[in-house]
Amino acid sequence: MSLLDVSIVAVALPSMQRGLDTTPGGVQWVVSGYALTFGLALVPAGRLGDAFGRRRMFLIALALFVLFSVAAGAAPSIGWLAAARLAQGLAAGMLAPQNSGLIQNLFSGDERGRAFGLFGATVGISTAVGPIVGGVILALFGEAEGWRWIFFVNLPIGIVALVLAARLIPPVPGAGEGHRSIDWVGVGLLGGAVLAVLLPLVQAESGGLGRLWWLFVVGTALGGAFVLWERRVLRRETEPLLDVRLVTATPGYAWGAALGAVYFIGFSGVWIVLAQFFQSGLGYTPLQSGLAVAPFALGSAFSAAWGGRLVQRHGRRLTVFGLVVVIAGFGTAALLLGTLDPSVVGWAIAPAMLVGGIGGGFVISPNLTMTLREVPVRMAGSAGGALQTGQRIGATIGTAALPGVFYAVLASGGGDYQAAISLTLVATLVVLLVVLVIALADLRAGRSRPVPVSGSGETFEHHHLHYD
Repeated sequence: MSLLDVSIVAVALPSMQRGLDTTPGGVQWVVSGYALTFGLALVPAGRLGDAFGRRRMFLIALALFVLFSVAAGAAPSIGWLAAARLAQGLAAGMLAPQNSGLIQNLFSGDERGRAFGLFGATVGISTAVGPIVGGVILALFGEAEGWRWIFFVNLPIGIVALVLAARLIPPVPGAGEGHRSIDWVGVGLLGGAVLAVLLPLVQAESGGLGRLWWLFVVGTALGGAFVLWERRVLRRETEPLLDVRLVTATPGYAWGAALGAVYFIGFSGVWIVLAQFFQSGLGYTPLQSGLAVAPFALGSAFSAAWGGRLVQRHGRRLTVFGLVVVIAGFGTAALLLGTLDPSVVGWAIAPAMLVGGIGGGFVISPNLTMTLREVPVRMAGSAGGALQTGQRIGATIGTAALPGVFYAVLASGGGDYQAAISLTLVATLVVLLVVLVIALADLRAGRSRPVPVSGSGETFEHHHLHYD
């Protein structure tokens, strides 16, 4: 639910704008506000899960997400809807890091790889099928009020999920029994840094990059201050918000976090561009547009679950293979979209999208396993939150940058939608090539060994770290 709500709303924005009688700038906050608070909450919520118990945090966050979903569906005005979406994003950000933390707690060895495989399949499917689900809901309930059911549908799903979670997620021994003090200075510094980076990006369509570029400088300064502060907290032997040794001393964590962040730049933004091409350029309905990219979701679902098993034997080599396949699929799609007759292009790209999806499934879930495999379990929540924060920032950059490329080419080419989509996919390929370079660098650094059966270690002492 939480990841679907990042993309599902995009297809319903025009009907929201008409139904609430608002401007494009007003309705933009329905998407960008959610992304903003989602990214802000991830690391602090991960730390809260580490400190007070991930099962407890999971149930609280899930209940809040359902409550705020209902508030969004019942919104009588754009102000109400924007506020509900901000709150909904906050609840989603509280929920997300508990997933990876619980997997770290409850599974080890081969089972952990399979669990991350299913988790990665969920991430891939949720991101890719959002436009499809949104199109189906609008087709069933009508465009006038159908947008409300995009939020109301979370109520029955959420209630079932709450009942199942309460019954099936066991109390985790030792969870929440460590340091319960929260590093509030770290929360403020990191929250300020993430806000400063995300705000210009989520406001990109209304000129945010031009008006708020200086916030990137502020964000960099706050990020540096955060690192210095966390080192100081460690020297005082108290519990930091995010242990910076995760980056310096945990094998593969920095490479995996960088890979995930850059991959999501291309992975998230491409769906918005394809939806614009099919709906505005070819006149597809939202449902037809979603179905055109459905093969990617199907391929990703299959390979992500399979990749969770294969990563035990092949390690980072599997991610490299997946990226090569994604590049082949998207490269073929770019060629077909730019050259074929528009009347057949929706069907013609299906095999290429299927291939790209199969490759994508071998990227997301194996990277989760590889990145978190040696993270101490007691820090799994904050480590997972930091990993997903990077992915959210990458996704936000992608959803701002790739549509920018698309519309720039469209304007300079006299409304040639095929040229615009083809060149935008070429830009996506450039991003994917950067991701491939990162994966190859990690492979060369020695992370290709199989995931250890024993799972994550519990201390950093063997790394002989010193903070002077």
